[in-house]
Amino acid sequence: MTSKTYIVEHLDDELGPWSELEYITIAKESHEAGSKFCLSSVPPALELPAVLTAVPGFTADGSSVETLYAEDKARVCLLDPSATKELSPEDGEIFDVFLFGGILGDDPPRDRTSELRKKGFQGRRLGPIQMTTDTAVRVTRMIVQSKIPLDQISYIDNPELVVNKNESTEMPFRYVKGEDGQPIMPKGMVELIKRDSEKGFADLF
Repeated sequence: MTSKTYIVEHLDDELGPWSELEYITIAKESHEAGSKFCLSSVPPALELPAVLTAVPGFTADGSSVETLYAEDKARVCLLDPSATKELSPEDGEIFDVFLFGGILGDDPPRDRTSELRKKGFQGRRLGPIQMTTDTAVRVTRMIVQSKIPLDQISYIDNPELVVNKNESTEMPFRYVKGEDGQPIMPKGMVELIKRDSEKGFADLF
């Protein structure tokens, strides 16, 4: 598989527990696939967790993607829910950098990708249903590196997590279905959601 670079433009001054688990997962899975993961626009005062910075191939940069690829915008594909064209395996031959705008997992979506869309990057989308950031990167990697078409990936939409015997919560996102038939989530995510089930999703990012 050809090496790719996956970039999340971090659009927040902080790093919440949800995003931390997602970023660690993205970094580890990207490394396992022979690719790199970069966080761009990282504020100078934001201290990233050691478990993330220790992953081989992970980098953090205070510059924006617009600055990092000012001369190479054609290499960069912006994963954009508003794009008119779906990501395809052929895009792996066109682009070698795949860009994700901050927290895709907002519920409801806040179209934070619009800030990157204005900068002129070519866009592709991953279908009509909202994904978490780690899922979006996972699906992108499956398409451009493993050459699996978008519509041939097995998904689980809006899975229900049992919090306790009296309570459950529905996750308003699309996930990749794992070999065990369960939605693939970052290690520790289910425990985080159960522990903080009284909070809204926005408080966890």
